[in-house]
Amino acid sequence: MQERSSVGELASQLRRELDRYSPGGKLPSSRALVERFRVSPVTVSRALAQLVAEGLVVTRPGAGAFRAEPHPRAAPVGDTSWQEVTLSADVATELVPRSVDASGVLASLSAPPPGVIEFNGGYLHQSLQPERAMAAALSRAGRRPGAWGRPPMDGLPELREWFARSIGGPGGAVTAAEVLISAGGQSALTTALRALAPPGAPVLVESPTYPGMLAIARAAGLRPVPVPVDADGVRPSLLADAFRATGARVFVCQPLFQNPTGAVLAPDRRGEVLRIAREAGAFVVEDDFVRRLVHEDAGPLPRPLAADDPDGVVVHVCSLTKATSPSFRLSALAARGPVLERLRAIQIVDTFFVPRPLQEAALELVGSPAWPRHLRAISAELRTRRDAMTAALRLDLPELALPYIPSGGYHLWLRLPDGTDESALTSAALRAGVAITAGRPYFSAEPSAGHLRVSFAAVAGVGEIAEGVRRLRTACDEVL
Repeated sequence: MQERSSVGELASQLRRELDRYSPGGKLPSSRALVERFRVSPVTVSRALAQLVAEGLVVTRPGAGAFRAEPHPRAAPVGDTSWQEVTLSADVATELVPRSVDASGVLASLSAPPPGVIEFNGGYLHQSLQPERAMAAALSRAGRRPGAWGRPPMDGLPELREWFARSIGGPGGAVTAAEVLISAGGQSALTTALRALAPPGAPVLVESPTYPGMLAIARAAGLRPVPVPVDADGVRPSLLADAFRATGARVFVCQPLFQNPTGAVLAPDRRGEVLRIAREAGAFVVEDDFVRRLVHEDAGPLPRPLAADDPDGVVVHVCSLTKATSPSFRLSALAARGPVLERLRAIQIVDTFFVPRPLQEAALELVGSPAWPRHLRAISAELRTRRDAMTAALRLDLPELALPYIPSGGYHLWLRLPDGTDESALTSAALRAGVAITAGRPYFSAEPSAGHLRVSFAAVAGVGEIAEGVRRLRTACDEVL
């Protein structure tokens, strides 16, 4: 049993038994609960902490846990209907409405109900995360001299240097002075788009693309304009047409293992993309989000676009989060030229700085022998899972087209038969016990066909993949 589920089960059991105790009555000791329920002391501690957070239990150091006094009557519910007027009063004057649909982001962030297989997750399963290495790194970081002080605004110099080498290679194409440490890839993308385009401006995006980036653009009052991708990445001729038609000054792309298609920008297109953007006087925001989730059979990876960009066209975003844990929110922004100061100013105003203990922990982690071992392990495991899911889909769901099998990342992009109702299928899948992601949120305009995105990283293993595909077969039988 996973620790998270055992904590929840114990909390539920203790919650049901609270009526046995009068208010202020003492609960059994932690040792007694460990022996009775045959769980670890950590599980007991977390379950009690959950009840404390709910206001059902109070703890007293050295004395134990006690049933809390009854809650006072809830305060009367206020009338918030006035907000509908206030939040909508300026809509008529806005070039682009600022209201944001976060459903596409929540699809990969929300935990599914118990018993539901998570084919919609955007992060590594707990069993794939380097928890012991992260815990050790955080422990060592906390003991570093000055670890709890204020860090440099741009980030720790050693961490900026590490990111610079990982982006630009050993030749030094990117320097530490051109790197800012940020609080996760989403935050870095938000800073980049706010810095590069004013509200109401168009921003070119790949089609399909990451829903979280579309949400960032719309929240900033920007107007996403789609540029189609194929198996070789964005199509340069259409990118040039889009720049001419819109006058856009920003193009956001994922050249490596694009989300959701998994495509890699072809070698002959890399220089073309940079040339087209440079001639348009535009920036390319390179979201290099899964470079550390390469599969074992991928072969040598292309360099980031930023490594081949002496003119400062590229604003590069990369993160440690995908290869570690959703809570290890640490990333880097890299840029050269005057734009770097604008990025820096916006980031400082928004967040001040990334907490120093997290930066110190990142240095400890990436400098430890456990880091390359972890990357090798997930590289092999992701290849195994990708192959297992690909084989299961082809055997049990041949009507779902799989035009491209990526050699990196954590998901597959499936095309549905013409006329399929994506919403009906995702609902049927959830009833069958598997959570999947509909393709519609990945398009900034009308999609050319129905799609699904299915992840193989957030599940427990290949057995759960096989069972999840079997459940998806049941849903397809109901809907297709």
